[in-house]
Amino acid sequence: MRKAAVIAVVLAALAAVTVISVSRLTKLHVPFLSDTCRSYAADNVVRLAPDQLTHAATIVAAAVRRDLPERAAAIALATALQESKLRNLTTGDRDSVGLFQQRPSQGWGTPEQLQDPRYAAGEFYEHLVKVPGWQKMRLTDAAQAVQRSAHPELYQKWEGDASTLAAALLGDEAGAVTCQLRRPPDRVGPQATTALVAELAADLGKLTVNPSVDGDVPILTVAVGGGGKSRLGWQSAHWFVAKAHEYGVRRVAFAGDVWTADSGKWQRDTSAPGEAYVEVRMAAAS
Repeated sequence: MRKAAVIAVVLAALAAVTVISVSRLTKLHVPFLSDTCRSYAADNVVRLAPDQLTHAATIVAAAVRRDLPERAAAIALATALQESKLRNLTTGDRDSVGLFQQRPSQGWGTPEQLQDPRYAAGEFYEHLVKVPGWQKMRLTDAAQAVQRSAHPELYQKWEGDASTLAAALLGDEAGAVTCQLRRPPDRVGPQATTALVAELAADLGKLTVNPSVDGDVPILTVAVGGGGKSRLGWQSAHWFVAKAHEYGVRRVAFAGDVWTADSGKWQRDTSAPGEAYVEVRMAAAS
């Protein structure tokens, strides 16, 4: 009995050390071993799979294109987190589909349209801005005014994570979006590069993009203005990280910092550009 008690105490101590170690690693932005993405705020860390972060970036970008405030992006993200966990679902309650579980039978669009994250996010914002006083509502009340859910209070629990994601993807803080990607990307080569540039234009507008190559590695240089406009720079840099797995982005550099898919974190690097442009290196075609 005494031996069993000693073993139990040792195992409990090891478990406690493991929890503390993981907590400290997270706060230090040290990567984990699987494909994992994270967004940071001063007092919160949001962990997502790469496809979830991709959808979050599209939702935030749709708010940017409409000149909507950060609050709108947070409301939309909380809604999508509750409705689909940021997954582009093909089914749901009755005929609901997509990130926001919108229903074709209720006039939101066709099933095909609602499976397009950009369209679905746009429809959500179009309805949100028609809600009187939505900016000053509790998050769950604003979301419910759009969604008309049978469980109107459930959106509120996502406010912290949604606010963290919105702030990070809007570039409020440097290096606040990371992914460590060990699996092969969904796409590589010239077609992936062309598709990424088209996606950038659709999400963030007409930024000047200069393509080049370094051997067989495609490079994109994206002008973001500089001169104190670092928020746009970090917004763009974080967007590329969020799209990395889908399009084969392997390295993003901005404002003296570099993120790589292998390391999964931002680090200071003398080879990184300043604040005038973001440099993106893609996976070489196999």
